[in-house]
Amino acid sequence: MNDMIEIRWHGRGGQGAKTASLLLADAAFNTGKYIQGFPEYGPERMGAPITAYNRISSSPIRIHSNIYEPDYVVVVDDTLLESVDVTAGLKQEGAIVINTVKENEEIKKLLKGYNGKIFKIDARKVSMETLGKYFPNTPMLAAIVKVSKIMNEDEFLKDMEGSFKHKFAKKPEVIDGNMKALQLALKELKEV
Repeated sequence: MNDMIEIRWHGRGGQGAKTASLLLADAAFNTGKYIQGFPEYGPERMGAPITAYNRISSSPIRIHSNIYEPDYVVVVDDTLLESVDVTAGLKQEGAIVINTVKENEEIKKLLKGYNGKIFKIDARKVSMETLGKYFPNTPMLAAIVKVSKIMNEDEFLKDMEGSFKHKFAKKPEVIDGNMKALQLALKELKEV
């Protein structure tokens, strides 16, 4: 299973990290991959730190545990950089994707010596411009697809459009904004 990609998501309850990890799992599954997408539950409540996980592989996945040495980490809320060791176990050849407007040097200092690739995106700006509300999970989903190269970007966008049509069948007016959020996020992502 040397082609398996493991991703750990850090967010706060209500920000959609769990939903984004499940959407990523669905999108990868639709390309023929074996997948896992699951949250780590505890006494979560709105605003409390949460963790979610993805495993994606072209072979059956026989591991059923949390992810302790991820290839990629997604940080949906940059305030977690000060309270959670988001780089714990993160492989140096992997990468971390952070929703932040912090300066590059400040980010590096908060990551306590992590030497792998670091990417940032202002998911608030992207979601406000495209959705009119702050939903950071949609831009972060596009960002991790771009960084991890789990799937082709066009394939991803096509799959997500179908997923959004199903998910928002009773609210079709939000589909266009979510698609624009994904497209803008793919352009706005920057390497630190």
